[in-house]
Amino acid sequence: MTTQEMTSSAAVQPGIDRDEDYYRLKADVEDFLYTEADLLDERRFKDWLDLLTEDVTYFMPIRRNVKFGQHAEKENTRLGEGISWFDEGKWTLNKRVEQILTGVHYAEEPLSRVCHMVTNVQILDVRDDGPQREVDARSRFLVYQNRVEYETYFFVGKRSDTLRLTDEGFKIARREIILDQNVLLAKNLTTFF
Repeated sequence: MTTQEMTSSAAVQPGIDRDEDYYRLKADVEDFLYTEADLLDERRFKDWLDLLTEDVTYFMPIRRNVKFGQHAEKENTRLGEGISWFDEGKWTLNKRVEQILTGVHYAEEPLSRVCHMVTNVQILDVRDDGPQREVDARSRFLVYQNRVEYETYFFVGKRSDTLRLTDEGFKIARREIILDQNVLLAKNLTTFF
């Protein structure tokens, strides 16, 4: 198989050419996601909030074990319907940050040590809607959390992001987090993904 055949067979997303512009955009998106991970790991939560649009949707469904053939319709709870781990906007995320930064947050005193790893970044779609450019991207994550002395947790999953290009650079307009577990093994869920 030639390099050209491998490239065209790897082009999963129709309508997106794997040209120089694509790889430049992919590198920019990766850099943005890595910078975001650094902000969270360094506990710079207010700076992280600046990476979110005012109309951001931050959603993590609860996953259920379902019968074969029912995964698409029943495995994950739906945005705006029923219960989920997170179904938040910027106001709620800001309040969560404010609570953590008071220093009296029962689940984050002392603050956890956290390491975010982001990988498998893919560009799914690019939209130029008038003055706004939005990029849909998918990635995988591994988040390690160490609490107090002996509590350690791993969160593994996938993220689907809509990144909006603004005068200040990319901002997250939508994030859906799919945690690859249906029972939360951690004692709390104070980590940002």
